[in-house]
Amino acid sequence: MKEGIHPEYRKTVFIDANTGKEFLTRSTKVSSEKRTINGEEYQVISLEITSDTHPFWTGKMHHLDTAGRIDRFNKRFGGQIVGAKRKTARKAAATEESEET
Repeated sequence: MKEGIHPEYRKTVFIDANTGKEFLTRSTKVSSEKRTINGEEYQVISLEITSDTHPFWTGKMHHLDTAGRIDRFNKRFGGQIVGAKRKTARKAAATEESEET
């Protein structure tokens, strides 16, 4: 590696703000808050979401009511937007009409 072009790699403790769980690692992020753990100085960075609280990793997924959102979208813009499926259906109907005549 070239000297002087890479950021400093420091010992860091990431703390989950919701649970208080600590993750000891190293990072290039800079923090003014310091903590001594096992005789070594770590910089402290607080995170709102970590693997300890993220729904994907905890298995507590939140299901959104997307059906209501889709219905509202269709109510507002239903006749105005022509999607790929609608174009295909129109072309298929035109092809059937031309074959019948």
